[in-house]
Amino acid sequence: MSPRPYNMGRRRELVDETRARILAATRDLLVAKGMVAIDAIARQADVSRATVYYQFGTKIGLLEALCDELAEGGGMRRIAEAFGQPDARRSLHMFVEVIADFWAVDRECTRRLRGLAALDPDVGEVIAGRDARRRAAATAIATRLDAGPLFAPTLYTLTSFEVFDSMAADRPIREATTAIRALLDAALAIPPSPSTLNC
Repeated sequence: MSPRPYNMGRRRELVDETRARILAATRDLLVAKGMVAIDAIARQADVSRATVYYQFGTKIGLLEALCDELAEGGGMRRIAEAFGQPDARRSLHMFVEVIADFWAVDRECTRRLRGLAALDPDVGEVIAGRDARRRAAATAIATRLDAGPLFAPTLYTLTSFEVFDSMAADRPIREATTAIRALLDAALAIPPSPSTLNC
C-alpha cells in the first residue's frame, strides 16, 4: 500500500502550521512594533523570506490573509445572514452587530493596521479595499431602507472602527453597538432638509 495519501496529508498539515506561524508573527510584530516587514516576520516565524512569499505571494497577500483571519475570528461570515433578514430595519441592526463583533476580535491589531495604512501603501491598499466593501454594504442597506442620500455615508461612518473604538473607550467594543444603532434609527427618523442636500 502506498504511503502517498498519508504523506500528502502530513505535508498539508505542515503547510498549514507554517502559514499559521507566519500570520501569528505578522500580528505580533504589527502590535509590538507597528511594522509589517517581511524579513522581520520571517525571523520571528523561524522561516525563510522565500517561504513567506511562497505562502502568501506578496506582502499584500500576507496582509489580506491577516485581515481574513480577523474576519473569520470576528464572525464576518454572518454578514450574509444580516442581509438575508426579511425586515430591512432588522438587517441594519444585525449589520451593526456583525461589524461590532468584527472590530472587537483584536482591537490592538486593528488599531495598528488602520494607523499604519496612512504610512505604508501596501497596508493602505488592503484597508481601502476592506473599507470599500463596507461602503458598498452600507449603500445596499440604505437603498433597501429607502433612506435618502445621506444615510449610506452616515452608516458607513458610524460603523467605522474609529467610531466604535472611540465610543467604547476602555470598555468592550460591543457596548457601543446600542448607541450606534440608536443614532442610526434617529437618522432614519429625520428626513433631510433641502438646504442640507444642497450644501
